[in-house]
Amino acid sequence: MLLLSTGFTSTSMLWSQNATFSAAVLAVAGVYQLSPLKSACLAQCRGPVAFLTRHWRPGRAGAFAIGIRHGAFCVGCCWMLMTLLFVGGLMNLAWIAALTLLVLVEKLTPAGPVVSKVAGFALLAWAVATVVV
Repeated sequence: MLLLSTGFTSTSMLWSQNATFSAAVLAVAGVYQLSPLKSACLAQCRGPVAFLTRHWRPGRAGAFAIGIRHGAFCVGCCWMLMTLLFVGGLMNLAWIAALTLLVLVEKLTPAGPVVSKVAGFALLAWAVATVVV
């Protein structure tokens, strides 16, 4: 509601209408894509079987703990990409599909870590272009 009331997002597709806001979100997402934290989270999330065997604990408490731990790594992989919905539109299905495809490629293909870095540089370039143009 705050983004709507301040005029940062449109009322129909809920995408950013403020170049400075868009550039900031794109830049922060780009920097995060290049960060060691993103790489560490992606490494854990790309191999869930290895993660499960390494951190297995018996019982319900063990299952809960491993779920929380693995979930934190998965959120660490994707949370900044999800903020890009404010740039491309929360209701824009094409934008949602593009971000989903990026997450899928990052997590499931051998080139995932490289794609993550390329996406980071692309987001930084997009942020600069947003401010300049």
